[in-house]
Amino acid sequence: MSDTITTKPIDFRRTKFITSAPNLKALPPDIGAEIAFAGRSNSGKSSALNAICDQSRLAKTSRTPGRTRLINLFEVTQGCSLVDLPGYGYAAVPESMKREWQKSMSEYLQKRNALRGIVVTMDIRHPLKDHDRLIIDWSIAANLPALILLTKADKFSSSARAKAIKDLKYDLMEFGGNFTIIAFSALRKIGIDETRNVLRQWFELYNPVTEDFGAEDGFQED
Repeated sequence: MSDTITTKPIDFRRTKFITSAPNLKALPPDIGAEIAFAGRSNSGKSSALNAICDQSRLAKTSRTPGRTRLINLFEVTQGCSLVDLPGYGYAAVPESMKREWQKSMSEYLQKRNALRGIVVTMDIRHPLKDHDRLIIDWSIAANLPALILLTKADKFSSSARAKAIKDLKYDLMEFGGNFTIIAFSALRKIGIDETRNVLRQWFELYNPVTEDFGAEDGFQED
């Protein structure tokens, strides 16, 4: 019997909601491959996820910052999922609730073995805030790839978007990691195909036959 597995190309339009969980323990078994979306409240994180999956109501969005209050899991295909984490930073809720969100997000990022990469959403007008830096620091420490989406890119001209990417690349040099940066707009459909291609590549690194991929040694440096 051949060990080769033939798989269909990943179609993000087939993504479906699986569950919402208040903490790590309430999530499904820690297997397969997951890509987490993290971002400051009101950075367009849930809107970006919806645009990538071409579904307007997959992830809940709101004009009120802090709408994502649970860890939301979406299955793209068997063994491959997207995860919408609670927004960090500003939210018009009690401080105790903010701490609970931060705790659940921190536990997920530090302890979830299925995590294969992180998508960080930043408003193109206000990139690289303090909490963004913390997430990037963690991704480097965990040796995980990070994709940065500069959201709301429709607010800028194409030349201004290019400059924003160039400036952010320069600012990220202090971290010493390699990052993919994409100007993104859910409204104008900017950067969606580029983003899907990156996520597909990350998922394709996961081989469902060997479920222990990355569990012990993690990703190796070249």
